[in-house]
Amino acid sequence: MDDSVKHTTAGTGTGSTDTVLIVVRGPSGAGKSSTAARIRSAYGRGLAIVGQDHLRRDVLRERDVPGGANIPLIGLVAQHALDAGFHTIVEGILDADRYGAMLADLVASHRGRSYLYYLDVGFEETVRRHATRPLSAEVSAEQMAGWYRPLDLLPGGVEHVISEDSTLDDTVTRILTDTALTPPGWTPRP
Repeated sequence: MDDSVKHTTAGTGTGSTDTVLIVVRGPSGAGKSSTAARIRSAYGRGLAIVGQDHLRRDVLRERDVPGGANIPLIGLVAQHALDAGFHTIVEGILDADRYGAMLADLVASHRGRSYLYYLDVGFEETVRRHATRPLSAEVSAEQMAGWYRPLDLLPGGVEHVISEDSTLDDTVTRILTDTALTPPGWTPRP
């Protein structure tokens, strides 16, 4: 069953009918970056990761604010990767209020298949996971509480919700299976 978000764009658009766009959203510490990295590791070359944290914090050194410069930059980098023929994962907290319009435009313009996932992880679990990351020395649980939005879904029911009970391996297997991005020799687990 193909439950990708489909859009038909005559002539112009982003990517091609062969490119796959994956969006992985969720709260801080939910496992978005780990999921994206593991998918690329399993798939191999030909898959780009567009990370919100990298573009916002490292490239622009910008706070996450409404109308921030990182929002269109994320969309632009994802479009470029898709246009260059890369399957593309956009990952980050990507707050629905701030990033929803950009993500909707990206999906609407994409000529290939698009899959959107939300990692639904409770606040206590995000804090536990965050404590295992180097960033925990810079970002406190109190700061994380200010960012946390429970079940911050995009409008229209376009996202597949993955619960905190899903292991990293299970999440990666599900996304690779859903998207049919199966590298040679890869076999999904039963």
